[in-house]
Amino acid sequence: MFVRSLCLLLIALLVSGCGSSPGSDDDSKTLVVATHDSWAMPKEVLADFEKKTGITVKVQPQGDAGQLTNKLVLTKDSPLADGVYGIDNTFASRAVEEDVLSSYSSKALPDSAADFELDSGGDKLTPVDFSDVCVNVDDTWFAEKKIPAPRTLEDLTEPKYKGLFVTPGATTSSPGLAFLLATIGAEGEGWETYWKKLMANDTKVTSGWTDAYEVDFTAGGGKGDRPIVLSYSSSPPVTIPEGETEPTTSALLDTCYRQVEYAGVLNGAKNPEGMKKFIDFMLGRKFQSALPDNMYVYPVDRSIELPPAWAKFARVAPKPYTVDPDEIARNRSEWLRTWRDITSQ
Repeated sequence: MFVRSLCLLLIALLVSGCGSSPGSDDDSKTLVVATHDSWAMPKEVLADFEKKTGITVKVQPQGDAGQLTNKLVLTKDSPLADGVYGIDNTFASRAVEEDVLSSYSSKALPDSAADFELDSGGDKLTPVDFSDVCVNVDDTWFAEKKIPAPRTLEDLTEPKYKGLFVTPGATTSSPGLAFLLATIGAEGEGWETYWKKLMANDTKVTSGWTDAYEVDFTAGGGKGDRPIVLSYSSSPPVTIPEGETEPTTSALLDTCYRQVEYAGVLNGAKNPEGMKKFIDFMLGRKFQSALPDNMYVYPVDRSIELPPAWAKFARVAPKPYTVDPDEIARNRSEWLRTWRDITSQ
């Protein structure tokens, strides 16, 4: 009886050791990171992290920044990953308030990233990169039509630009929401009146950036008929024709809203220490240097040298519009309801 009991005990121990329960060796060697759909970091960059740490990164895209945040909130009692990259400053307050994240203050954070840290819950999300969401124009189209291109948000409501502007929607797109916030930052309580003027000027609203830029924009990938589009300040270098040195588009730097993207450790993660190491890695020079050419965003480490075309044609906005994150948290739902009512009329 004693021998049989001992055998059963040994079998039980062996079986339990073969699983991948929290805290097991298997968990410490694999890192699952939930991201937005725009993740595009080269495999060789992730291979460098694996070489340094012995940890394999598995990336799980979850939609845009809003969908990503919503999924993390809905699954917070049984987290779908160890960490997250891609929550931006339009949704950061929700993730913090819903207690989705655990605290981590990375010692690798460069001094230049201080401007991007959150005032509330800053130890829950670490800034990794930023981008300026701006109105872009097709300079070639305007030159051929001999019409001066718009310069400001207010210009977009003028009759001569009727039917020329396309933007992704605020309820279905993170850049679309950023544009709504830009108009709120610019117009204050008068933002609703501004949007009514914008829609009366035949502005087109699409579900996402891809439709707006690649289908409707005259300088996009399709045969669009709208020479004004909501995109990014980093978009113009992409429109430099092969063999040429100048882009065919430009970003209107007086129309921009600054988006900051964050990374964080999820509460209940199987491998929280691995995610902390990955956050440190994302702040390192190899990852930061790869951001512009692969993710089309600016590194928070401002000492990183930008690609030549970026340095010349992808300038950041000197004074982007801003809205306090706490104000966004209080009013986001109501703003979106009002915006939906205006744009659906």
